[in-house]
Amino acid sequence: MSSAGTVLTAQPTREVARRAWPQWLALGVAMLVVAGMSIAWSDGGARLLLGALGLFLAVRGGVLLRSAPGLDGELAGRARTLGSVAAVAGVAALVIALVSGVAAARVLLVGVPVLLLGGALALLTRSGTARRAGQALLVWGVLVTGLLVVTGVAKDWDRAADAATVVAALAVAVLAVPVLVSAVNLRAVAAQPAPAPTGGGCGGCACGAGGCGA
Repeated sequence: MSSAGTVLTAQPTREVARRAWPQWLALGVAMLVVAGMSIAWSDGGARLLLGALGLFLAVRGGVLLRSAPGLDGELAGRARTLGSVAAVAGVAALVIALVSGVAAARVLLVGVPVLLLGGALALLTRSGTARRAGQALLVWGVLVTGLLVVTGVAKDWDRAADAATVVAALAVAVLAVPVLVSAVNLRAVAAQPAPAPTGGGCGGCACGAGGCGA
């Protein structure tokens, strides 16, 4: 995913797009499958969802750590920091998902509100479309947090954890949409014909002077 990770911030070349679009397509399909199975599998949905998230974070962290030596200055330090955090969090999530379904559900119960509200606050620091998306996410995060708290207090926290699992699965499914759209756009870039060579085989010098025989 290292080559694919840059295609959302800049116009990719045909070669980069050709390598990246299958990765984005596979990621988007996998996200939809995990989301659907997490909702349908009542006994193990939380473990599947947390385990998949942990695997993604661990792999992504490893990629960042591996690419850090090839970066310069501040970028290298940032890649090491993000890579280390992602790898540790991913391994921890994988261990929890493998050991206990109850613990996995409780992690999602706490993690879903934190991620929704944290993501909203991060978007609110930006401008334009990102800020409007942050406002919508903040409203959704507050409503979801309130729903989980009310469910836990009025009924029991196991039901609240189940609800958090469903919310997390729906969020993963929603995030899969832009990933799949990116895969389609990259596929279109990769399918573009190669630009025609300019100047001909002689580099244009003799042709510009009246022909190769001049």
